[in-house]
Amino acid sequence: MSSHPVKQVIEAADRAIGAEDFDSLMDFYADDAILVVMPGVLARGKAEIRSAFVRIAEYFGHSIVVKQGEMIVIEGGDTALAICETLLDFVEKNGSMASAARRATYVFRKGAAGEWLCVIDNSYGTELLRAERGADAV
Repeated sequence: MSSHPVKQVIEAADRAIGAEDFDSLMDFYADDAILVVMPGVLARGKAEIRSAFVRIAEYFGHSIVVKQGEMIVIEGGDTALAICETLLDFVEKNGSMASAARRATYVFRKGAAGEWLCVIDNSYGTELLRAERGADAV
């Protein structure tokens, strides 16, 4: 059974992030896309998203490797929801290797040419709820 085209798009985007090929990475996003940079911080549109990825690469000392574990894609019409186990490997400031896992949610829309474009990139998934509650609890 072949994998869903959205899975292939996500894996190609992960490779572009690791290679810091941010121009190619923007091909995976719709013009009106939103990236959750961190809870409470959004990048809107390709220019802001590209700038955010440059800052993310700098933050992680140009060492971040992104890959996907388990993934479910639910497609309805021209929209697809991808629920993913996103795995991050990076070098910490002290030089030691580190890993993180997130339960990401991504929303894709099928373009006019049949290509899948990311419209919402939320690598934090439902952790945004916890961050929101924390902000309200202050």
